[in-house]
Amino acid sequence: MELRHLRCFVAVAEELHFARAAERLHMEQSPLSRTIKDLEYRLGVQLFERTTRRTRLTWAGTVLLQEARRVIAVVEQAKASVKSAAAGSRGQLRVALSDGVPQSRLASLLALCREEDPDVEIFLRELPSATQVRGLRDDLFDVGLAQTTNQADGLLAIPVWHDPLVVVLPARHQLLAHREIRLKEITGHPLVLCEPQVCEGFWQQLQLVLLPVASSLTVAERVPTLDLMIALVAAGYGLGFSSLPRITELNNPDIATRPLAGQSKLTTYLVRRDSGPSALLDRFTNRVKRIAPDPDEPFGNQPASSCTLDA
Repeated sequence: MELRHLRCFVAVAEELHFARAAERLHMEQSPLSRTIKDLEYRLGVQLFERTTRRTRLTWAGTVLLQEARRVIAVVEQAKASVKSAAAGSRGQLRVALSDGVPQSRLASLLALCREEDPDVEIFLRELPSATQVRGLRDDLFDVGLAQTTNQADGLLAIPVWHDPLVVVLPARHQLLAHREIRLKEITGHPLVLCEPQVCEGFWQQLQLVLLPVASSLTVAERVPTLDLMIALVAAGYGLGFSSLPRITELNNPDIATRPLAGQSKLTTYLVRRDSGPSALLDRFTNRVKRIAPDPDEPFGNQPASSCTLDA
């Protein structure tokens, strides 16, 4: 089994469509199909169930997908490490991002790292919270930023940022007459919510906020991306939820925000292995805390921007 087999397999497994996977890999469909058949022959298992209507993973294929992603990540990390060493770097920090990080805050963090540790290379990966946890345990990452409230065995979650949770509405909506919105006022409107497996940490925290009215909520759509959430909220499909910083920086005139009554907050955690951190990781953790938002900053009622999901 070669690395090319795994790259082709991952593309087909993620697209679940041979033509789209071939386009993504910049190759013809026929050689891609032959590569997958060769991989199945070498492993002695069937990885996909194929019909004229659809392609889906077998259980063996699902297991291989997790392992293939891990192997490819290790190879890519090795290549990046060698290149950074050749360029003069004297250290590296592998950072996994989940549930969304405001762009301005991430930029400030990276700028501090470049200023104070210029010889250290920072490698960033965006992935779901569950994948982040596995990567931290398997030593694929040194540290993660996520909103998940689950504390996995062997990992330490340190709260670092607390951001206002806001309701996202179309720019012309009757609830904009309120300076803040109570939970019971949401129950009369359809909601556009994130896919829990995509934004696991955000969804965990949002569920706790919505719990008192959960039985009265109407979910119109569940979406996997922030862009789709914005489009549906702006088009009037329903209301969404997000952290205030992510909405504000998008500056979309077709949506507006209002705080939830009760000053609800979303917490972002720095996640690392529960062992003595290196001096490099200690310095990174201190920088994350230094760019924490001002706890006394007001919510604001500007018609700001976008919508929820990976908050």
